[in-house]
Amino acid sequence: MINYVLIMHLLGATIWTGGHLILSLVILPKTLSTRNLDMLLQFEQNFEKVGIPALVVQVLTGLWMAHRLIPDFGAWFAFDNDISKLITLKISLLVATILVALHARFRVIPTLSASTLNAFSINIILITLLSVSFVIVGTLFRTGLS
Repeated sequence: MINYVLIMHLLGATIWTGGHLILSLVILPKTLSTRNLDMLLQFEQNFEKVGIPALVVQVLTGLWMAHRLIPDFGAWFAFDNDISKLITLKISLLVATILVALHARFRVIPTLSASTLNAFSINIILITLLSVSFVIVGTLFRTGLS
């Protein structure tokens, strides 16, 4: 069962991280050079349909796998072994992702225009860096911290 959960987790990570890499490395530079928001807004609207479910899958499968590794929720934050440190780091990345996404959704996107595009660009870059960080930390569960 854990192999299927891990596969679902990795597929979710592929969609989430890959989508944000495309957004940051392909869509955003074109949007910044033209100042035309149409391509960016269309990508965001389409990506949300698969990106948000992918993130939900990652969260649910990640919590399930964390529970399988350390059944005691309180021990997730004990910092007494590499696994608890990595779980805490993943949860911290999730909280940061949620905060950046909420900021974008409720502060930046409602007033998005060509003149506020730079602020949205910062959000896009932050979410992309966080998603890549998720992948890096995820590999440490298999390879170890040292």
